[in-house]
Amino acid sequence: MLRSAESTKLTGATYVIGGSFFCSLIAIEGKVAAASAFLGLSLFILGDAAAALVGKAIGRSRIGEKTLEGAFGCFALCLLLALGVFPYLPEFTLVWGNIHLLQAVFLSALVAVLELFPFRVGKIVLNDNLYVPVIVTFVCILIHGKFI
Repeated sequence: MLRSAESTKLTGATYVIGGSFFCSLIAIEGKVAAASAFLGLSLFILGDAAAALVGKAIGRSRIGEKTLEGAFGCFALCLLLALGVFPYLPEFTLVWGNIHLLQAVFLSALVAVLELFPFRVGKIVLNDNLYVPVIVTFVCILIHGKFI
């Protein structure tokens, strides 16, 4: 699904690769960093897809080019993943431990808010596919409490 601006510029997928690259660099630092990058990338990629699908299907309340309904779709899927999928991934839980409800709500809200409100530097709007997974990865590391 290409947006009209992507027909003449880099696609969102290109920026996802860039964000994944930076998360991979972070993951090199150790097991907690790798688990955090996995969590951050998973929540971002799947939450972003949910936001796009829900926003296109039922989005009415526009905030810039995004919709509030899309943000809620992103939040709901991220929360479902954090509470319903990640606790059952043995290798993840060995490193991270349990994801607590407050952590899941905070991370899900973070992804949804970062998706909804893009960063601007002057007149330039940064592509969220590049910076959201990196920010979420760093926040995951901070939540866990240790870098290595």
